[in-house]
Amino acid sequence: MTKSLDPPQDWPSAPQEALFPASPERERLDGVLTTALLRAQERVAAGSVTPTLDQAAFRRELAAYDFATARPIEELLGWTIAQLEHGVVHMTHPRYFGLFNPSPTFPAQCADRITATFNPQLASAVTSPAATAIETHVIGAMARRAGLPAGSAGHFTGGGSEANATALICALTRANPQFAATGARAFAGSPVFYVSRDCHVAWLKIAHSAGIGRSSVRLVATEGHGRMDVRALAAMIAADRAAGMVPVMIAATAGTTNAGMIDPLAECSEIATAGGLWFHVDAAWAGALLTSDRLSAALAGTGLADSITIDAHKWLATTMGCGMFLTKHAAILPAAFHVAANFMPPNDATLDPYVTSLQWSRRFLGLRLFLSLAAAGWNGYAKHVERSVDIARLIASQLKARDWRLLNNSPAAVLCLEPPAKLGTARAVVEQVVASGQAWVSTARFEGQDCVRICVTHGETAQEDVAKLVDALNGNHRDSPLI
Repeated sequence: MTKSLDPPQDWPSAPQEALFPASPERERLDGVLTTALLRAQERVAAGSVTPTLDQAAFRRELAAYDFATARPIEELLGWTIAQLEHGVVHMTHPRYFGLFNPSPTFPAQCADRITATFNPQLASAVTSPAATAIETHVIGAMARRAGLPAGSAGHFTGGGSEANATALICALTRANPQFAATGARAFAGSPVFYVSRDCHVAWLKIAHSAGIGRSSVRLVATEGHGRMDVRALAAMIAADRAAGMVPVMIAATAGTTNAGMIDPLAECSEIATAGGLWFHVDAAWAGALLTSDRLSAALAGTGLADSITIDAHKWLATTMGCGMFLTKHAAILPAAFHVAANFMPPNDATLDPYVTSLQWSRRFLGLRLFLSLAAAGWNGYAKHVERSVDIARLIASQLKARDWRLLNNSPAAVLCLEPPAKLGTARAVVEQVVASGQAWVSTARFEGQDCVRICVTHGETAQEDVAKLVDALNGNHRDSPLI
């Protein structure tokens, strides 16, 4: 019989209980945290959308955390929740009508807790076979929904900017395979790509970080309704070629940030095909329309794209940040991102994210969308998206009845509105609404005109919330009855 070995006398002491509490204590604290978060969200929904934090008191309290003395985790959880309850614009509030940041689905929140517990490393399919397979499955489902052919590929990203950066790298790699080794020097002239002047300005940072410079972003005029002017696009490409530049990509926007407008996708695809350019569709927000049979026609043409960006943390309502890059050219990903590392397990270039994407170490992002899609199905998501559009139309009709003017005509749930002169400028109206705490809206510019921008993304916005928004926009910041 083998005699068990006694531990060495210098064996390290037990793990720090504050960092690794025993199972009964973890279970108790999980319950405390869950209850505290639920109560906080109830208070948020009944309170101000805007921060109410006492900044001076907060800074004093924060400064006291010098980390010289340990504090009980239960006390820390309560303090942190209180600071966030009063110290952020509440994107989870049903009267947040701001940017593209919705209140996340409950399945997505569950996914974050599961992922945090197992903490898989999604660089390698060898070390995380289940997690990578789940993500690949969801990417395939989204690609099919977008109309991409069988065999399409892609991956989850930290957000739309990373997905769009991936598109540019793929476009540059396909245009000149030597780009991977020598960068922009591989081209006979300056590589350039084309986006609407109403595109997301992250493209400038993307071009900068790709090494081709911000001047490579060619901003194409719109045609008066917030959509890329395809005649101006064709003329700009021709002029750039004549000047010795090398066009590599057209990136159409499907859901502009300010106004939710969708560029003419089919026409952009035709120009890209004729010129041998990569055709990308940035559908970071409006890509959610693909879930709805009633609304998806607005995105006709996504199936023509070489690649597509969709952000699940926008209208698909997962937690931040959860982007997706989809492409019909699966082989371009390892061509663009392959590396060899002797500390990694033997890789499959079609499966391992670290050889098919920009990132290396990465969180298990795709579980958020997997659980949400599996729990609701396409029909459940369609109802969520359609409800947002219907509420936006209701808001528009109520404001137009009060002499507001609708400037944009988007198939998505975003409104650009001009207030009546008696209320003052768009900026003044927004400042008053935000200061009241009754709701949160933003200012934007649409076709050169300042406007009030209202975006509907919260899955639980109710009639009372719309009534309070309409009242606040019209200078009445008191509680309002139901519609």
